[in-house]
Amino acid sequence: MKTIMSQIDGIFRPAIQAATGVDQDPTITLATNETFGDYQANAAMGLAKKLGAAGEKTNPRAVAEKIIAALGDQSMLTDLGIAGPGFINMRLSPPWVQDQIRTIGLDPRLGVEPSAAPVTTVIDYSSPNVAKQMHVGHLRSTIIGDALSRIIDFLGHPVIRQNHIGDWGTQFGMLIAHLKSSGKDAGGHISDLEQFYRDSKKQFDDDPAFQDEARQTVVRLQAGDPEILDLWKQIVAESRLHYQPIYERLGVKLTEADECGESFYNPMLAGIVEELKKSGIAVESEGATAVFVDGFKA
Repeated sequence: MKTIMSQIDGIFRPAIQAATGVDQDPTITLATNETFGDYQANAAMGLAKKLGAAGEKTNPRAVAEKIIAALGDQSMLTDLGIAGPGFINMRLSPPWVQDQIRTIGLDPRLGVEPSAAPVTTVIDYSSPNVAKQMHVGHLRSTIIGDALSRIIDFLGHPVIRQNHIGDWGTQFGMLIAHLKSSGKDAGGHISDLEQFYRDSKKQFDDDPAFQDEARQTVVRLQAGDPEILDLWKQIVAESRLHYQPIYERLGVKLTEADECGESFYNPMLAGIVEELKKSGIAVESEGATAVFVDGFKA
């Protein structure tokens, strides 16, 4: 169903053409003063100037009168009148409004037509961190993301729902090393995500040998060591058992298939680093590859 303004435009445009011979935008807006109507057409002043330039003597109010006369019989508008120098005020006809409400009420789409030019949209949801409980900030972004995706989807645009989970990085060396030292599988050891993370952090802070092991574990993870990758997958899967039921309880349209975590980009990092080196953006510094930003150089 077209918007009310576009429908009024469709009534006025041919009337203007018939009254003046000019194809002119009716300039339909909400009424500036609801005392005089619901909407107004502001084209008469511009038309009067255009007609005057063509040698026809007229004034905006006279043009407005001609436009109203040319509207003829139509059921949508009532109380048409002229205010000021030539503003055409109007109200929506109550019987027409009643009929529209009845029609919309019987329409499964409530009168909303799918977009004629659909555009793919990517919506990022809560992005929880693996091995940590979600917090209220995750709840907020989940609800906003789902609301937006439903609206955009209903309008006929393809939606790519994404949950960019935090499942990669240096902290996983600590988490995996702690899981290994516990001698248990993920399901039996991290049922309480927060406690698991706290225990891992405490061991890292208190044990220098464990710190070295955690750092080496990160290297093995990033290198694709099968044993370390398997433990990493266990931690991610156990974490998912905590946040996925929350999504299901909330009724949001977010599934495991919509996950695309930080780990997705790991195979691409080597190529990106090489490209940055070739471009001169990344340089070797104290045994590391670094990017120095202007204004932040030591």
